[in-house]
Amino acid sequence: MKTHLITSQVPRTSPGPGVTVIGVLVALWCIAFAVVNIVFEVTDYFARGPLAEYTAGITVMNWLVVGFKTLGAAVALLSVVNIQKLHLPAIMTVLLWGAFATLGLYALGSVTQALGMISGFAGTADQIDLAGIGYVIMFLLAAAGFGFLAVSYSRRYGTRRGYAVLGVVGAPVVLGLILIAVPKLLFTFGLLPAY
Repeated sequence: MKTHLITSQVPRTSPGPGVTVIGVLVALWCIAFAVVNIVFEVTDYFARGPLAEYTAGITVMNWLVVGFKTLGAAVALLSVVNIQKLHLPAIMTVLLWGAFATLGLYALGSVTQALGMISGFAGTADQIDLAGIGYVIMFLLAAAGFGFLAVSYSRRYGTRRGYAVLGVVGAPVVLGLILIAVPKLLFTFGLLPAY
């Protein structure tokens, strides 16, 4: 008679503690940035100033951004937990790589803009302040965090590279189209100025 030893093996899809910490930190980053937008709404920040007549349209865009940031937090957390009902490796891979690419492109654009200011090509170096530098660094860190989560998740679940490519290429395009189409629609209804 054979004796069977029952061992509790961690499934290969479980992340290590370092990956989990990064997932939680990235989720907290997303939530913190969403809170900023919520504070804008609660304090009627956009009801004052030169665009006060467009508060309704700005509010729509602001809540859209809150939605994207909340989605980012959910994706970061879901990438480091094993919830069988939410086991969707293909979708998660696309979303993780998409978040990495979108934040990476945004941060790269900000760095390029800063280099243009430093070189005098577009503005002056005097326009760069500590708050702006911190802002760009925060986005670089968030992009790196999502990149780390995307690589870890893809390896753990052995997802196809095509899903990563779809996320990297598709997410910035889809987000760009949304951020063009929604303001145009709001402009059509007189809720935003022409840009």
